[in-house]
Amino acid sequence: MRPENQSSVSEFLLLGLPMRPGQQRGFFTLFLGMYLTTVLGNLLIILLIRLDSRLHTPMYFFLSHLAFSDISLSSVTVPKMLTNMQTQQQSIPYVGCIAQLYCFILFVGLDNFLLAVMAYDRYVAICHPLRYTTIMREGLCVLLVAGSWILPCGTALLHTLLLVRLSFCADNTISHFFCDLTAVLKLSCSDISLNELVIFTEGGMLLFLPLCIVLCSYVRIGTIILRIPSTERLFRAFSTCGSHLFVVSLYYGTLAGVYFFSSSWDSKNIAASIMYTVVTPMLNPFIYSLRNRDIKQALEMCVNRVNILMWQSLNPLIAVRSK
Repeated sequence: MRPENQSSVSEFLLLGLPMRPGQQRGFFTLFLGMYLTTVLGNLLIILLIRLDSRLHTPMYFFLSHLAFSDISLSSVTVPKMLTNMQTQQQSIPYVGCIAQLYCFILFVGLDNFLLAVMAYDRYVAICHPLRYTTIMREGLCVLLVAGSWILPCGTALLHTLLLVRLSFCADNTISHFFCDLTAVLKLSCSDISLNELVIFTEGGMLLFLPLCIVLCSYVRIGTIILRIPSTERLFRAFSTCGSHLFVVSLYYGTLAGVYFFSSSWDSKNIAASIMYTVVTPMLNPFIYSLRNRDIKQALEMCVNRVNILMWQSLNPLIAVRSK
């Protein structure tokens, strides 16, 4: 046990982003815009998949869950960070901190598993196209998504239960903009060896298992694509998995870049968390809409329907005649 005085902590103080006081308004506007873009963009993806029957396929079923996960992941941390910037109140209740930590672990894990499931879906679509509908049946898709939810829920619950058993010192200042697990553990006066063991074993396994599935799927896809003699079929194969491959590269690439090329541990944690909670969720709708023909067509059809409804509402006679 550490020599610091122990106390019952009722709240924590979040230091937030390392920035100067004069930069606060600019950062607030920037992150508010990015958060609204994340929520509206991913909601649009979910809405289009729901409304367009052509998008009722396994690929877009998984994509809708990824969009929901991205909204939730950003909503766990960004609103609290924006509130702290605006009100200058950096405190968060102990219960609120634990809840935020649980949800963050949950949705980060959910993103990992959904990316792996989507990689497997692309592998089946390209490597076994004739058996795709047989393999990726509705029951299997539901099971894969259910597993993607259940495993991170169990992981988050385990880390949370191990955390609440700890006692904390008088210092309750977290050098982060949200309740990150490693940052909270640094404040504990108890023995955290078990927590660290779980982080490196179970947490590492649940991080690298999806990554291995992604890598193996795309290695296999790459070998199949290189054997395709037709340029048109080659282009179709790339367009089929290009969007997902770009998201995977962005998700894991930025994380690896932050952790291997940053100079200090605190800056690594903060930068990596921003990539997880703000940047990648915001870019996903643009990636899938700009690089995906089906999403573009669904968006155009939705816009056309809205225009027709607006035109009919402004011109009642046209609506009557159309009947």
